[in-house]
Amino acid sequence: MSDLFDSPYPNSLAVVPARMGSTRLPGKMLADLGGKPLVVRTWEACCATRLFERVLVATDHPDILRVVEEAGGEGMLTDPLHNSGSDRLAEVAMQVEADLYVNVQGDEPFVTRACLHPLMKLFRDQSVRVGSLMSKVRSAEEYENPSVVKVVCNHLSDALYFSRAPIPYARGGGIPSEVHRHIGVYAFRRDALRAFTRLAPSATEQAEMLEQLRLLHWGYSIRMACVDQPEAGIDTPEDLIRARLRFA
Repeated sequence: MSDLFDSPYPNSLAVVPARMGSTRLPGKMLADLGGKPLVVRTWEACCATRLFERVLVATDHPDILRVVEEAGGEGMLTDPLHNSGSDRLAEVAMQVEADLYVNVQGDEPFVTRACLHPLMKLFRDQSVRVGSLMSKVRSAEEYENPSVVKVVCNHLSDALYFSRAPIPYARGGGIPSEVHRHIGVYAFRRDALRAFTRLAPSATEQAEMLEQLRLLHWGYSIRMACVDQPEAGIDTPEDLIRARLRFA
């Protein structure tokens, strides 16, 4: 094992799903971020965590594969018809064996070890099949913003529901004392990931456009780890401008 590898879950693989199409920021995976494509920055950030034996970019486009390989990374062309990053991750799992698969979206160039380590520690509990991350909502703007996905959990920190709506709803006004936003990083045991591909999309998933609701609909638990809010991903041209300031 490499001296640079230091993980709470040794046989783990990070997969960076990176599709070319993006409604709000077309071609964003190839957008320049401090002299390198965004997807390469995300791949580098995953490698820098020292949590994974392998980091692999799963993409639907040869141009993305090319820039990753030119940067010294490992990539794989996957089906362009996948509906979600988890579906793309599952295709990788059919060809690359690991015990734990961690899905880090290609537009998360500021992901850190401090963010991912608590996620992987969840799997020391053998009952956990799927895990994800959340952080505390700190403003009314976050709470009410439909681009910020909120999550409500039970006493075990298993997710009860995810929504773009402000949940839990504050009937008396203001913001409830415990409100969390979902951070779209997932980890799956191999069997749970394979099962995901066989599940039909649910009505709630299609209404909210949130793939994690498919798992809840079919009775799967998602254990959540609460972390300090990381730097936001890049979804819009404004996000890209802010991110570029970090590399100026």
